[in-house]
Amino acid sequence: MSRAPRLHPDGKTRCPWPGDDPFYVAYHDTEWGVPEYDDRALYEKLILDGFQAGLSWITILRKRDNFRTAFDDFQPEKIARYNAKKVHALMNDAGIVRNRAKIDGTIASAKSYLDIMEKGPGFSKLLWDFMDGRPKVNHFKTTASVPASTPLSVQISKDLSSRGFKFVGPTIVYAFMQATGMVNDHLVDCHCHASCSKTQRKPRLKVK
Repeated sequence: MSRAPRLHPDGKTRCPWPGDDPFYVAYHDTEWGVPEYDDRALYEKLILDGFQAGLSWITILRKRDNFRTAFDDFQPEKIARYNAKKVHALMNDAGIVRNRAKIDGTIASAKSYLDIMEKGPGFSKLLWDFMDGRPKVNHFKTTASVPASTPLSVQISKDLSSRGFKFVGPTIVYAFMQATGMVNDHLVDCHCHASCSKTQRKPRLKVK
């Protein structure tokens, strides 16, 4: 279904997907599409996008603080050392998505992340080198024009998979690229389209 940008009561035109949910609108305005260059933050977002598979992003977003608590603030150095006892505790944590394959994948991806950080080139550089260091700015008018994956997301997916990352299929990777500003997929009439090239991240959103 083709969906165009929406004019909100505050006078700003936005992409249609956050609807009228204040929490989702705040995420849309302050995070989604803003270029992210921090290694650890990129790892966190990739993992959360993997947990999203089969679910809606707002479901994961509302649980994000719970995920951060459960997974030691997504510090790969700690996650890579998780043992069976920790996995069991995660599987009994109602505050997150309790999926054994995704939990195991998070641990495997942490080990792959550390390998990239230790042996080069670094996680952020690895990802952004695919983009020549700068976001790709698209000019889509409706959501119907926005792809679910691209040849580049397929390429990045294959590279990450070859390095041992889990839940990094082309569709998950493209959602990750959109969220971290590797591509600017705010609809062209959205007020964020022109501004999301800013590299400064806003403070973390917390569920109220």
